[in-house]
Amino acid sequence: MRVIVFGASGMIGHGALRACLLDDTVTEVLAVVRSPLSAAHPKLRQIVHTDFTDFTAIQDQLKDLDACFYCLGVSAVGRREEEYTRVTHDYALAAARALCAASPALTFVYVSGEGTDSTGESRQMWARVKGRTENDLLAMPMAGYMFRPGYVQPVDGVTSRTRVYRVLYRVTAGLYPLLRRAFPRHVTTTDAVGRAMLAAARLNGAGPTVLRNPDINRLAAVGPGQAPKPRTPDCP
Repeated sequence: MRVIVFGASGMIGHGALRACLLDDTVTEVLAVVRSPLSAAHPKLRQIVHTDFTDFTAIQDQLKDLDACFYCLGVSAVGRREEEYTRVTHDYALAAARALCAASPALTFVYVSGEGTDSTGESRQMWARVKGRTENDLLAMPMAGYMFRPGYVQPVDGVTSRTRVYRVLYRVTAGLYPLLRRAFPRHVTTTDAVGRAMLAAARLNGAGPTVLRNPDINRLAAVGPGQAPKPRTPDCP
């Protein structure tokens, strides 16, 4: 499997990248970055690219890919809706269109978040923008899965780039086993999210397309190289 990762320098993206590098069924990982990562690995190839609205310059490098793990994102705090939409929605759709043209059989996994609203009625700006992004991605002619994780605990050396979050995660690290037992439907880890992405890429478009923490943890339990059994959609 050949995988391309967007947002590999972030916490979720780092977890996804690590999962890919550890999975023997993944033969190559392409990381699209604005500046080079410090990580080095025989399977990792970095593509430095700065214009996330236009991928024409690297279009030839996007061929014959099996999966995209799109983990690029920013906080909505302090941002106007226009700016947040450009980074959250427009960047993701530009990447998806380029990949759909170059690798039409690819599975696109998009990291959204719990609370995302696909109806467009939420009072939370970020939830509306994320929901619109999910809807537009799922309307594209390729397999897609929208990941909506709740609380994600960084593990295995993965850290957040935001200082206040790093402090928070250090505090909660010791509490995570308790949180996992008390709130199993609401918590997961960066490692589990990464492994679940790989499992989703093997679903070939089957099953529900919007996946929350219970689905993520279920997929994460699937062994490397195994095809997961699609979950039966919940009744309305």
